[in-house]
Amino acid sequence: MMAPRLFRILIILAGIMGADGIILAAASAHQPDAARLASASSMLLFHATAVLAVVALSERGVIHLRIAIAAGFGFVIAATLFATDLTLRQYAGHSLFPMAAPTGGTLLIVSWLLLAVAAAWPRQV
Repeated sequence: MMAPRLFRILIILAGIMGADGIILAAASAHQPDAARLASASSMLLFHATAVLAVVALSERGVIHLRIAIAAGFGFVIAATLFATDLTLRQYAGHSLFPMAAPTGGTLLIVSWLLLAVAAAWPRQV
């Protein structure tokens, strides 16, 4: 089955998100006027934990597998998009692309709603 491989990928990505979140937290603490980096850090750290929760709940069969995997990858993509945009604004003075952070934020909302649907959907037997 493909789920264990996808779970492993999600866990690896969550670990990278967590590490990047810590790096950005340290950078924001040591740079003046770095509120964007603090926001980027929080987004990565919070959603890295959410990705790990998605994997754990999926493996236990508490939530619908396919929907949960979509939510997990949505968290990764959206938080990365959001954090990358804020980091680029801080260091390069421009955004990733127009509306990148709001697009990431919207995808985060959709991913949280997908997680809710995964919990409400009948469990696969």
